[in-house]
Order: sequence, then C-alpha cells, then structure tokens
Amino acid sequence: MARMRMNQAIAAAIGDEMRENPDVVTFGEDVAVAGGPFKTSDGLLEEFGPLRVRDTPIAEMGFMGAAVGAAATGLRPVAEIMFVEFLGVALDQLVTEAAKFNYLSGGTVRVPMVMRASVGAGLGFGCQHSQVMESWMVGSPGLKIVVLSGPGNAYGLTRAAIRDDNPVAVLEPRILYAVRGDVTTGVEGIIPLGQAATLASGDDITLVSCGSTVRTCLAASADAGGWTADVIDLQTLQPWDVEAVLSSVERTGRLAVVEECPYSGGWGADIVAKVVSDSFGDLKAPPIRITAPDVHVPFGKELEQRYLPSSEYVGAQVSELLATGESPPHWWERDGALV
Repeated sequence: MARMRMNQAIAAAIGDEMRENPDVVTFGEDVAVAGGPFKTSDGLLEEFGPLRVRDTPIAEMGFMGAAVGAAATGLRPVAEIMFVEFLGVALDQLVTEAAKFNYLSGGTVRVPMVMRASVGAGLGFGCQHSQVMESWMVGSPGLKIVVLSGPGNAYGLTRAAIRDDNPVAVLEPRILYAVRGDVTTGVEGIIPLGQAATLASGDDITLVSCGSTVRTCLAASADAGGWTADVIDLQTLQPWDVEAVLSSVERTGRLAVVEECPYSGGWGADIVAKVVSDSFGDLKAPPIRITAPDVHVPFGKELEQRYLPSSEYVGAQVSELLATGESPPHWWERDGALV
C-alpha cells in the first residue's frame, strides 16, 4: 500500500495498465510533455515514449474520434478531456459512436476506450469550467460512467475502466486531485465497475453520494448529533449498484441522495425513483435529494461555497427530515432566492 495524491494515483493506474498491456495508449491536450494539466499523466511520456503518450491539438472532436477508431481496431486508448465541458464538441463520438458500435455491429466490434475528464466546482474556475455534466451521459446505453472520490478508488476504478471492453467515462473531481490517501496498488487494488462502497454504517438514514459529495457525507455523518448513517459511495453511476442501495434503505428506512449537480435532471432522481418503486414499504419518511440549485456555478469564492452542498447543510437537512418526517425545503426555497 502506498500513500498518494489522487492525481498521482490516476497516473499510477494508467502506467500500470500500460506496462501490462502494450495496446494501452493515452493522448489529449498537454498529457505528454507537460505530464497533464493536472499532472495525471506525469512521467508517462518518459517511460513509454511519444508513440503511446501523445499530445493532441485543441481538437476534442478529432482526438475523441481517433480514440473510437483506435479502440474499434484493437487498441485501448485513454483520451483525456481537460475540462468536461470541452466534451460538448465531441459528445457525438462518445454517446452516438463508441456507445453504440457493439450494438450496431451485432456484437462483432468492441470499443474498449476510456474518456477521462476533470469535473466539478470548488476551485474558482467559473461557470464554464466547474460543472460535472453527468446528465450529458447518463441514459446512454453501452456507456459506463465512473466518478472518482479519492486516491484509493481513483487507482482501482481507473484500472478497471481501462480493462473494460466497453467505453467508460471516468469523471475526476479536480478539487480532489491534491487529496492524499492510502492506495492499494497492483491487481489487488482494482475495483469492479458497478460496485458501490459502504464507507460508514449507521441506523437512521442512507446517504448516497459520489465524487466530491462522498467526503461531504462522511463529514456530515461524523458531526451529526443524535443520528447515524450508512454512507454509500456509488463509485459507478452507470450501471449503479441497486442492491447496495436497496439493502441499506431496507434497514435504515430513510434515504438522502447528495449530489454536486443542479437539482433538475440530476442522477439522484433515478436513485429515488428506484427506491420508491421497489422499497416503498420500507420507507419511514420521503426520500430527499440534497443538491446544488438550478443556477450557474458562481465565480466568487463565497458564492461558490454557498452553491455547493456543504456538510453542515447536509446535516441540517437530514436532522430536519428525521425530526419532522417530511421533506425539508431546499435552502434557496427557504431563503426565497430566485432560481
């Protein structure tokens, strides 16, 4: 076991897969000479050379298309999108081409590619560089979606994504790149896709999270007075671990889904719908979603911190749900803010 920052864990995962499989290649803007804009490919060019680690032009549509073609013809490309918003000009290559090749070819063509992207707010990058954008990809059959929440699962999920025979989107909250933690390296550290992790156990409520909100939920649970929670890190958004969530809710009787994304169209709506449909009889209170409001990510530090669900806000929402048995209003509803 090693102690690494999350960006180091990602580079280590890519490096280990490249050592084991000569078909693994990686490319994107500044991934080679600069070692990645967030140092997530640091050292790879020096070890594997410019044929397997390539800088690309600022042409996301072009190099995502190249990744699709390379994957369909035998390689395992790892393509990096510097900020997830830049995927917008290349989304067709991922959700219309890569995700559908296997189906359209009658199962004869596999597209084992990875699209990595930095995501999320909290570092003052402004509204055009601070979104998570899971909603662009959730609901695209044939595409798997992973969200990293720290160094440990960054290594394990990245390696699993590269090994998968399907296209996988790996979303990396950039606010976590510098977070340090213990990492199990080698084959033992690989985490199967579609498997959630229960990081804390409690009796009163199930907190479902992913990415940056995992740490938020753990902090809220640790600071709670009078209640305890199961804290679940989904790890994979598509397909998500239905059994882990339902079995927890069956025991706790309550559910709160904590998302960084805006309320409308958030992935948590699917979680709530499934729980209400399959486990309605187990519920002691209505499931709630704790999210950001339906506004652009603010640039100002204080506004950005207000925008994101904090551990204090999560704790207050859960406490009110437990006390009243009713869904508490969102902060912007309570404050009368226009959204």
